[in-house]
Amino acid sequence: MKRQKRDRLERARARGYQAGVVGKQSESCPYQCLDARGQWLGGWREAMEGRSSGLFMK
Repeated sequence: MKRQKRDRLERARARGYQAGVVGKQSESCPYQCLDARGQWLGGWREAMEGRSSGLFMK
């Protein structure tokens, strides 16, 4: 059975989350498309909230 590719927006959100976990700045978003950029920033914000609440080591 073939694996389906994940949705591009879901992938953008996951990459933004990973960028936030490692502490990258929001300006480092690689996406130009507004939808993908919004998803990336949403994931980044979630990770930054987790960092500020002590979920991840800084």
